[in-house]
Amino acid sequence: MTANVHSLESFGSVDGPGVRFVIFLQGCHMRCQFCHNPDTWKEEPNQIFTADELLEKVLRYRGYWGEKGGITVSGGEPLLQLDFMIEFFTKAKAEGIHTCLDTAGNPFSREEPFFSKFQELMKVTDLIMLDIKEMNPERHRKLTGVKNDNILDLAQYLSDMGKPVWIRHVLVPERSDYDADLRNMKAFLDTLTNVEKVEILPYHTMGIFKWENLGLTYPLADIKPPSEERIRNAEQILNAVK
Repeated sequence: MTANVHSLESFGSVDGPGVRFVIFLQGCHMRCQFCHNPDTWKEEPNQIFTADELLEKVLRYRGYWGEKGGITVSGGEPLLQLDFMIEFFTKAKAEGIHTCLDTAGNPFSREEPFFSKFQELMKVTDLIMLDIKEMNPERHRKLTGVKNDNILDLAQYLSDMGKPVWIRHVLVPERSDYDADLRNMKAFLDTLTNVEKVEILPYHTMGIFKWENLGLTYPLADIKPPSEERIRNAEQILNAVK
């Protein structure tokens, strides 16, 4: 199997525990209005690697990871390249490497053949970083272009199997910063048994130039990043003790 890779980051510090080698795969079906990497959307070939070629690159940096580091595969959306992910993580685990999958969950389905392959991937995945963009279905569709019921089903499935998860929520004024929705998310997360951390990622505008370079109209041009007060508010709601 080969991977269609967008880019590589040798010393990631915000994509899982410890120092990580981060692989950003090409291709995503979501169209998040705040996306700072719209150049990852298209699935046309970019950089092509076999699992062995990529693992060879990864292993060069192993000495920098310490006890907690490892590899994280992000995107784009890595679940769109599921067959490669199974092979790559299987080989990584054979080398004793901690594996982390960073996903927005959009491809998840309990239908075959996806579901059986996903179960295989979970056998060689140590940690999932799952983005939950919005709880309200209509606002989620407006923000991302897709529904969220299968994403929430993925979160439930991961809880049922006891797979460790970090939840990420991008806080966007007028899109995903509503107290009622944040409380609904908190109530949903409280039903799960596997959430180790909840991270608030404040919306920023640093990716606007990529939209412009691609000839795309940036949909949030009039929206400013959230205030410190709103960031603290979201953190207090989502990280409140049960």
